[in-house]
Amino acid sequence: MSTPSHAGDPAASTPLPRYLQLLWGCEATGRRGPKPGRSIQEIGAAAVALADEEGLGAVSMKAVAASLGLTTMSLYRYLDSKDELYAVMLDVAYGPPDLALTAHGGWRGRLERWARAIAAGRLAHPWTVQVPLAAPPATPNLTAWTECGLQSFVGTGLSGQQQLSSLLLVDGLVHQHVRLSLQLGFLSSGGEPVRDPGDGYPENVIQLADPTQIPLLLEAGREALGDDQDDFFESELTFGLHTVLDGIERLVDAGR
Repeated sequence: MSTPSHAGDPAASTPLPRYLQLLWGCEATGRRGPKPGRSIQEIGAAAVALADEEGLGAVSMKAVAASLGLTTMSLYRYLDSKDELYAVMLDVAYGPPDLALTAHGGWRGRLERWARAIAAGRLAHPWTVQVPLAAPPATPNLTAWTECGLQSFVGTGLSGQQQLSSLLLVDGLVHQHVRLSLQLGFLSSGGEPVRDPGDGYPENVIQLADPTQIPLLLEAGREALGDDQDDFFESELTFGLHTVLDGIERLVDAGR
């Protein structure tokens, strides 16, 4: 694919990072030096495999190059930094979305399906919630996921800014819920739900705290102990999503 022309567009004069050109298939012609022997997607897949097997901390330019039989310096023909490698990894890990997720039904159902698909992608690769983002993702698959999510709002009457803000809110909820569930032990390191993390937090608080100092917390803790929640991750995700969707629904109704 040739580089598209954007005559008159100020952004078009800004040089694009090579990894983005490679991911989008629009690398400028006439580049000097040897032709790359690997695709940018192969490099991303190798890094994803390392992270899946050994965690994000195992990913380095040296380790990825070694897994591909390349020298570390050869990776710099594709990537300028580890941040760029992370961006490629995320794009490869998520892959393209199924546009059918948000192509039918009411807007709430479309948006919830999108959110749960995002959650499933993060559970398949739990390290994705640990990746530091240096900038909003501009890679093809993640851009397609955003487009898919925005399709949820077709017909709602929300402004473009409201749609983007709502999507960011839902995505942030899913991201933080996966991250927190991993930290608290309600998800295993492989992303599988854990029914009882075994830390005894509610029981410890009830036994140790002075009831006169934290009566509300103790009351809530006793109630939580009485709930039969087989899957903390799923029940809390559902609660969070439905609460946020209720808020977005007020925006939709206010505009009608």
